[in-house]
Amino acid sequence: MGFNCGIVGLPNVGKSTLFNALTETAAAQAANYPFCTIEPNVGRVAVPDARLGTLARIAKSAKVVPTSLEFVDIAGLVRGASKGEGLGNQFLANIREVDAIVHVLRCFEGTDVTHVEGSVDPLRDAETVETELMLADLESLEKRVPALQKKARGGDRDAAAQVALIEPMIAALARGEPARVAIPPGEERRARSLNLLTTKPVLYVANVDEASAATGNAWSAKVADMASAKGAAFVVVSAAIEAEIAQLPAEEKRGFLDSLGLADSGLDRVIRAGYALLGLITFFTAGPKESRAWTIVRGTRAPQAAGAIHGDFERGFIAAETIAYDDYVACGGEAGAREAGKLRIEGRDYVVQDGDVVLFRFNV
Repeated sequence: MGFNCGIVGLPNVGKSTLFNALTETAAAQAANYPFCTIEPNVGRVAVPDARLGTLARIAKSAKVVPTSLEFVDIAGLVRGASKGEGLGNQFLANIREVDAIVHVLRCFEGTDVTHVEGSVDPLRDAETVETELMLADLESLEKRVPALQKKARGGDRDAAAQVALIEPMIAALARGEPARVAIPPGEERRARSLNLLTTKPVLYVANVDEASAATGNAWSAKVADMASAKGAAFVVVSAAIEAEIAQLPAEEKRGFLDSLGLADSGLDRVIRAGYALLGLITFFTAGPKESRAWTIVRGTRAPQAAGAIHGDFERGFIAAETIAYDDYVACGGEAGAREAGKLRIEGRDYVVQDGDVVLFRFNV
């Protein structure tokens, strides 16, 4: 099951530096789990989760396999992209394919890196990118409406429902708001099928200088306020520092982070935030052969969670032997949890919870 985040932003904001740091980190971890660069601009990275290592130690697993998330480095956008300026058409085509947007904003000075707009102003930059996305969505929807309206007048109920969904979005976009603000409750799935740019969830990444990596700065504070007002996620990162960290041996990274006053790397925060942004959770399988993390969407029922492992598991689902993570640890593993009555037999209506340790029973 693939989930991906597209990294977007104006040229020279640190977008590719961040992506390169992500993929270099993943490449360094490749000895421990399967890693692949799908294309030059797509990288798959492990989702940091300390629980997996704990489970592996308890289960005495020979192998540890984390779950992963894809990041896509999307061509830089410039003003006029919605009309095809620069690499606008490529940018828009690529961003339509991702599940969420990681919007990198420059929050640092630097005469050695020229800003495409001539000065540092992350709020202006955010508006530039978002305006282009809104214009592209507006054009896309306005092209669809006439044909749908014609069908609706002919009694096509599905077309009428589409028009009822789209028209408020057009009104929102026309007044300078993203399409997501006009999605009625319960219509999220139908809205996603429109494949619009401004219905995708957004994570703002404030790219700061090294001195501001731990605390942020005045620019990143403005970005934080903007993200809060929009209901979006927000992370402070120094892409330059992350590029350095990515090159370090694992045993030296902790000391380097401590010297900068950082509890964890910015990349770890970006990955976790991207994971949360997509509404994803993790369940685990654990045993002597391997302990593995699996990604599912929050709210997934047991048979569909089994399908994340293999289609046969879903088709032949019988039951899910389930132990909550805390119980697994407290009881010292599966045998202890079973003895303590903490192992539950769940059926096909069970909604898998974050951290569940599961053994699926199936018959095909």
